[in-house]
Amino acid sequence: MLARWEFSVVTVFHFFFVPLTIGLAFVVAFMQTLAYARHDRDWDRLSRYFGRLLLIEMAVGIVTGIVLEFQFGLNWSAFSIFVGNIFGAPLAIEALLAFFMESTFIGLWVFGRDRLPRSLHLVSIWMVSLGTVLSAFFILAANSWMQHPVGYRISHGQAVLTNFWAVLANPVLWGSFVHTVLGAFATAGALVLGISTWRARREPAGSEHRPAFLQATRWSAWFTMVSTVLVAVSGDVQARLMDVYQPMKMAAAEALYHTESGASFSLLTIGNLKNQPIFQIRIPHLLSLIADLSWDGQVKGIDNLQAADVARYGHGSYIPVVPLTYWSFRAMVGAGICIILLSAWVIWATRGTRSEAFLAKRWGTRAVVAGIALPFIANTTGWVFTEAGRQPWVVNGLMTVAKGVSSVTTADMALTLGAFVLVYSALGALDAWLFVRASKRDLDDTGHDEGHADAEVAGLVY
Repeated sequence: MLARWEFSVVTVFHFFFVPLTIGLAFVVAFMQTLAYARHDRDWDRLSRYFGRLLLIEMAVGIVTGIVLEFQFGLNWSAFSIFVGNIFGAPLAIEALLAFFMESTFIGLWVFGRDRLPRSLHLVSIWMVSLGTVLSAFFILAANSWMQHPVGYRISHGQAVLTNFWAVLANPVLWGSFVHTVLGAFATAGALVLGISTWRARREPAGSEHRPAFLQATRWSAWFTMVSTVLVAVSGDVQARLMDVYQPMKMAAAEALYHTESGASFSLLTIGNLKNQPIFQIRIPHLLSLIADLSWDGQVKGIDNLQAADVARYGHGSYIPVVPLTYWSFRAMVGAGICIILLSAWVIWATRGTRSEAFLAKRWGTRAVVAGIALPFIANTTGWVFTEAGRQPWVVNGLMTVAKGVSSVTTADMALTLGAFVLVYSALGALDAWLFVRASKRDLDDTGHDEGHADAEVAGLVY
């Protein structure tokens, strides 16, 4: 149990920075492209401004991600032995190709400004963005194999890779990859929207920086809304994949205990999820439509799936923690809906010449700033849903969590868990302080004093 808690704490903390890094790299590259194509000084200054935030998140994300690699071998040695032959290829490619691509080109982007030709400097930030996306792809290739194992055979108690291309063609991988990257774009969009709105309100009415931040506000509102709508579309595709490859997760997400045709979708259930709820709101036939695009399609229930799994794998419970799966799914969807509504409202409120009236509403700007938290809620609860819904399997259908853990004493696990909580709390506080500090810097503070700029960046990278 403590090993699971430790891995969950480290993973969730790391996942705060992963989508933000992927999304911000793309946003900064897009802003710099607009500056290059239009010779627009505002977009150039904005790309520099948000580029500083990207550097902070990349630094913290790298530090927190390295720990995960060690946890596989230390806390999950049986799991590592079982999947090592499968995980080796995608994780090695992620490190040797994607990570080194990111680190090389971020260095060229930081230190090559005003040294490289503008076109090559622009290419460098796009290569950083490509590297973050490729990194996500190969990491998700490993995770998707845990959700739906393909291209393998079992030999001497280990999974042996037989078809690497089958791993890369895993339908679960492509569904989760698109969903994750679009979610990262929405995360960065909401962050840029909140910060730009906050800075635009803080700038004096006659400031030359105010129009630049208003421009970023309007652009990021559109970017966030479109990205989040596409996240919802990709999530719909994932739901059908889940119905095929992980029907127990689908049933747990809806607290559906008995197989139904024309199954209804639970918007909200209060009370006992299985027997007699106090209150519930359901939409008839919607779950069947989500599962297989059929009005009267059959969706298998938890009890029926449990009986089938017992017959296939032997005695035991194969039901995940239903309340956690049910509510994490609703928190994810609810946060996504709020993001769409918030960004759509900003688009409406800033249309035409209404931007100044929008900034004059203190409650409105505060709501937009608070909205920065929404995609982080969606990302975290979505990840919890993905992993909790697979339980009790660590590799779906092949290895349970109980069989994957190392033989580590409770005292050792409690000590390291406490240490990680303390260290990561301090790291999170430091990241927040650096982020707020960088956000308050002047838009024209671009570090033209090269010696000072190089020293500051070198210190950050170190």
